[in-house]
Amino acid sequence: MKHIFYLFLYLNIYTIFSSEGIAQQLHLEIETQPTFSKGLQDTLNIQSSFIDFKNLRKEVDTLQWKLERLGFIESSLEELKLKNDSTYIASFNLGKRYTYIKVYYAEETFSKKDLTAVSENVEDTYFTLRFPQVEATLEQLNLLQTQNGDAFASLQLSEFRKESKNTISAQLQLTTTQNRTLSGVVIKGYEKFPKSFLTYFAGIKKGQPFNKEKLIEQNNSLNNLGFVKTTKTPEALFKKDSTTAYLYLEKRNNNLFDGIIGFNTNEETQRLEFNGYLNLELNNNLNFGEQLLINYKADGREQLNFRVATKLPYLFSSPVGAELELKIFKRDSTFSTTDQQAKLSYQFSPTTNAYIGYKGYESSNLLDNPTALQFVEDYTASYLTAGIGYSKNQNNSLFPIKAQAIVTTEIGTRETESINTDQFRISGIANYNINLNVRNSVFLQNTTSILSSDTYLTNELFRFGGITSIRGFNENSIDASLFSVFNTEYRYQFNNTTYVHSIIDLAYFENETIDLKQQLYSFGIGFGLQTDAGIFKFNIANGNSDGQDFNFSNTKIHLSLSSRF
Repeated sequence: MKHIFYLFLYLNIYTIFSSEGIAQQLHLEIETQPTFSKGLQDTLNIQSSFIDFKNLRKEVDTLQWKLERLGFIESSLEELKLKNDSTYIASFNLGKRYTYIKVYYAEETFSKKDLTAVSENVEDTYFTLRFPQVEATLEQLNLLQTQNGDAFASLQLSEFRKESKNTISAQLQLTTTQNRTLSGVVIKGYEKFPKSFLTYFAGIKKGQPFNKEKLIEQNNSLNNLGFVKTTKTPEALFKKDSTTAYLYLEKRNNNLFDGIIGFNTNEETQRLEFNGYLNLELNNNLNFGEQLLINYKADGREQLNFRVATKLPYLFSSPVGAELELKIFKRDSTFSTTDQQAKLSYQFSPTTNAYIGYKGYESSNLLDNPTALQFVEDYTASYLTAGIGYSKNQNNSLFPIKAQAIVTTEIGTRETESINTDQFRISGIANYNINLNVRNSVFLQNTTSILSSDTYLTNELFRFGGITSIRGFNENSIDASLFSVFNTEYRYQFNNTTYVHSIIDLAYFENETIDLKQQLYSFGIGFGLQTDAGIFKFNIANGNSDGQDFNFSNTKIHLSLSSRF
């Protein structure tokens, strides 16, 4: 009967409090012994107004939890009483505040190397923390255990004892389960997804320790392939003797049509000239991750550049891939050059790959009456080629590449009617996106190529200039035996579909055939817009050489539209 009476009394009191909370907004005042300092009040960030008593009581309990994590482990709620119709007073006895906690651990649980990442004072049997660090430290140490495959590991502190005036000690206890390794992966939504990309592109492999955070990161990296997107966070099914990951993917159309129309003024005739660019990419139409690329460029001065290439990744579910490429370049009635390339690539890790292959050149002199000053001859060349590449992606649809570095080399012999010449070529490109914040970023890129030879021909030199090189100059209008281009852009994103950017490009090149060394620079502005048809880009830049006065006729305007279908 006594218990029933107390229960009835409690229910009536709770009903009164609840009714008052609903009828009007409630306020909370805090009293402590000893008194709070102003700095401590700011740290606790105490809420003072509530819509009902339930939320007010929750804030009081939360305050108790906050006090304990600041070192007031002996604190207690002495009383919660009604001051007037709408105000409650919570009285706390803070007790002694401890500054440090000495955590004792077993050597087989964590190494000193692991613990030095979370504490500045680590000994053979214990490490010391300031009280506000305890919760975050336990979470970090627990993460170390889950990264090693123990998905259900948990840490807790027990056996608290007073060590000194401002320090207490505790024992770190680790509750472990069986280490989990990934035993299988199931694809939902896009069952024909080429699974070799899971292993070699994303790094999701059977037998690796199960790590939920890493699995989410690897799953998200698949979005950078272009032909697939993730539809939800991956899930895991844990059974007694297996751990299976479920990935939810959807196939995306990733064929690309890219066209450019360019305008510039002919310096000699002062007439408006047009140039064009066509790029067609067919990606993963056979659900193999394959790529077919057709590229065509031409300008008003009868310069033609044609390229066709195919890429077959991860042959026979291995990290080995194959690539074939054909290029044809023709400059008006001066010369034409054809080069063919075949190579095998190897994926060392999701970010790093290398290749080795063969490259052959064949060039023809088209001049009816060649002169000694034109340095154009028929030749053939054979090279052994090798290279290595690194690429790191980021979660940004407009700028998906965070960092990239590619180095290629060619070593071989050029043959003409009169002499055979040993040659060496090396080219490199490196770029990096510096993300200042969500909207602002800086893009930096350097492209460098060097040809080492005893003699040089015009029709074997590197060709650069244009929208993908130094902007403000015609496409492939500059011949060089050595060149280095430095591109910079300051980018501002209005949203996920629109951005503007500056253009500041600098270049240095040498042409050994005419003993020329020169510096180039260009300045301009551009913007990009993600539309239903694709990404539309507009660039305007003025290019000049060192010592040349500004000339408006050197300004180039480029329009491009990259359309996925």
